[in-house]
Amino acid sequence: MSRSRALVLAPLPEHAVARLREVADVVLAPHRPPLGYSDDRLADLVTETGASVLVVDGDEVRAAVLDLPLDIVASLGAPTGIDLGLAARRGVTVLRLAHRDADAVAELTLALLFAVSRHIVTADREVRRGRVFWGGVPPAHRHRGLRLAGRTFGIVGLGRVGRAVSWRARGLGMRVIACDPYVDEATHSLPALLAESDVVSLHVPVTIETMGFIGDTELSTMRPGTIYLNTSRGALHDLAALVDALRGGRLGGAGLDHFEGEWLDPTHPLTRLANVVLTPRLGEATAETLAEQAETIVADIVRLMRGETPEHACPVVMPAARPV
Repeated sequence: MSRSRALVLAPLPEHAVARLREVADVVLAPHRPPLGYSDDRLADLVTETGASVLVVDGDEVRAAVLDLPLDIVASLGAPTGIDLGLAARRGVTVLRLAHRDADAVAELTLALLFAVSRHIVTADREVRRGRVFWGGVPPAHRHRGLRLAGRTFGIVGLGRVGRAVSWRARGLGMRVIACDPYVDEATHSLPALLAESDVVSLHVPVTIETMGFIGDTELSTMRPGTIYLNTSRGALHDLAALVDALRGGRLGGAGLDHFEGEWLDPTHPLTRLANVVLTPRLGEATAETLAEQAETIVADIVRLMRGETPEHACPVVMPAARPV
């Protein structure tokens, strides 16, 4: 019997590729587009390689790909580009990781908080450019920041990531409050949390209810000088309203790790605001995270190919939204 062929588009570490080679012939995709393969381009590549197993990360897997004779599509990241309903109708098993790396995302959340509250990025640029005493003003006066100890940290979404952020914020001496309709210990409503917090951090998935749920009303409810953090998804806030709040001085700053489409136009107004720190989806960008995720997803591929039940098969209908 001929071996299956696995087309790998995601950046798997060598140990995971070696494990996959035990059950399939592996083809590593060359010249991967920065934003991933489109459905049509990926369909051409699948046809060219004869792959029946795909390992993707943000690539489009829709009608053009799913009309081909595939058995497995494994997604290293969120399966947002995969047509799950069509995959089910075609008999294609979709594998996904059940949870984000809560520790890695929480650590980046605090990194953004420090960067914004202490003007680290702007100060670093001045040192590199020899402009430490720019304008004749000592840097300690020009970059006077915010001491976090004693401040209130508001967490919107008290799931795995929210909880990982919570104990870290308490370790900084901050008072932590939370809003989450699914968790009894989160006692604040969203308006109450926004009005009481010095830092507001989002840790919720994108659903019909949460799409753009931070808008003009919510931003105007926040305390003057509030630092706003979003390491979840860019679609959770109204970006134009956020820019207005930052420009107008209503917010003290923002740290953002996600944008719609995971790309921000370099001419966007956000890029010209000194009180904003921007990162390109780095929440889970650690070597440990990649190794663990790759090991988990490849182990499930191996189970399937040996006729066993996988642990992380994606349901046809996604479960009710809960904090991640």
